[in-house]
Order: sequence, then C-alpha cells, then structure tokens
Amino acid sequence: ADATKAIELDPKYIKAYYRRADANFAMGKIKQSLKDFKRAAKVAPKDPDLKRKLTACEKAVKKLRFEEALHSPDAPVVLVSEQIVLKDMVVEDAYAGPRLEVDGEGRHVVTLGFVRAMLEEFREQRQIHRRYAFAIILQALELFKAAPTLVDLTVEEGKHITVCGDTHGQYYDLLNIFELNGLPSEENPYLFNGDFVDRGSFSAEVILALFSLKVLYPTAMYMSRGNHETTNMNKIYGFQGEVKVKFSAQMGELFKEAFNW
Repeated sequence: ADATKAIELDPKYIKAYYRRADANFAMGKIKQSLKDFKRAAKVAPKDPDLKRKLTACEKAVKKLRFEEALHSPDAPVVLVSEQIVLKDMVVEDAYAGPRLEVDGEGRHVVTLGFVRAMLEEFREQRQIHRRYAFAIILQALELFKAAPTLVDLTVEEGKHITVCGDTHGQYYDLLNIFELNGLPSEENPYLFNGDFVDRGSFSAEVILALFSLKVLYPTAMYMSRGNHETTNMNKIYGFQGEVKVKFSAQMGELFKEAFNW
C-alpha cells in the first residue's frame, strides 16, 4: 500500500515499483509482481538483486501458466485423503509417544486418555507419530464433510458454551485456556472461531489438539474456518512450512483439504 501511494505521488519513482513487486511476489500475486519488476528493470537493468528477482518471478509466471493450461474443468479431482494408506505407515518400536488403539474394523480410536497424553507430549515439544496425526486429520475431515455449511447451536437455559478467538499457533495459550476452563466435553462445549494456525511456532500442535477434540466430542467441539485456514495465508505466515518440517508436505495438503470443508 505504501509503494502504491508512492507511485501515485511520483509515477517515475522506480524504487516503489521494486518494493511493490517484492511485496506482491511474497503474497503469491506473481503476475502483478512481474509487471513492476519489468518496469524497474528498464531503469536499472544491471542491478544484480533486481535481475535475480525478475528471473525468479518470470519462472514462477511460466509455471503458473503451464498449470493453468493443464487445468481442465472436466479433469477428475485427485484428493490427498484418498491416497493415504495408514497401515503402510509403520510405527517403529522406538516410538515412545502415545498410541491410538485400532478397533475390529481397523479404525483408529481417539480416546480421552490419548488426547491427554498427546497434549502433554506437545507441551514437552515432542511430536506424535505421523500415522496418528494423519488418522486424526482424516477423521476430523469426515466430520466436517458430513456437517452442513451453516451449523446452528442452541444453548439451553442454565447451560453454557465457551467461545474462543484466534489461537494462531500459540499452543501454550491453548493449554492455559483448558487449564482455566476445562477440556471440551458434552457438559463443557466450545466454539473456536478460526485462525487456529500461522504466526505462532506451534500451529501443528494447536490444530492437531483441536481436531482430536473434535473427533472425541463431535457435538461439543465446534470450529469455524478463519481467513488463515487458506492456502495463500499458510504459505505466507508459516503453517505450510511448519507442517512440512514437523511431518510432511503431504500432510500440509491434507490439512488444506480439511480446511476447505
């Protein structure tokens, strides 16, 4: 916005085009970015940093156009949730964290004991096995898909519901909420109003904790999608990179699918 205002005041101020190009590229608006990089490069063609960024932007635009050319409205949509095979993810004997039990139908069962153990594992900054993380997300996804777009909640006379705002990857704040107010349960329902991830360093822990509680108490744990449960925001503000480092890029794609529901 500052760069745009500078250009309004002085259309020949090349540094403003450079800065706006930088900002748009970081936000994934690469076509707008390319226009400004080209404008700046005409004035400063030998600037090494500008040349490097212009080349990177041109490559990104080519890739985008290639992907757009391949896209067909009639092409089948391949969902990452349909590609995951939990039984192929071997839980090593050395794994010392909490484990999900498997029922007679081969389905992982989320219990209160598991959730409590997982919350403590996260408190100590240790991860659960990726197999269990995938299982939690897949089961939460099923619940979100089955729910209507608009969910009406009725709080009966004499009862209550706790409404929480942005958690933004602040896992220890989430634990503090639960310590002050108790874990979600049928007698202690919660509504979390989006922006669960990004910015904070423990977004994976926050969202896995909330998803597991949703699976455990489907009618007492509600989650509204926020503006940070989107692909572009997750690229810019850290969630995508965090999940890739702690688990895998595939899990990041599964989270995206869950957020879409």
